[in-house]
Amino acid sequence: MPVNWRDYIVSTSDILRGKPRIKNTRIPVSLVLGYLAAGYTQDGIVQEFPDLTKEQIAACLDYARDLSDFETVAS
Repeated sequence: MPVNWRDYIVSTSDILRGKPRIKNTRIPVSLVLGYLAAGYTQDGIVQEFPDLTKEQIAACLDYARDLSDFETVAS
């Protein structure tokens, strides 16, 4: 399910000390990624946090992918 994380994730200094979070919530991206790393499925996360959608969870993964992208520099 391709999503653009910029549509779902925000970071503002006045909420959660600027940590990236799901837009219109106080749920940090790191919490969602932690649940995924622990083996939870999207459905399992939605059961724990009924206000979250699968699109928001996918956006967290897209955000993490963007953070991990890097360009190699030829030496």
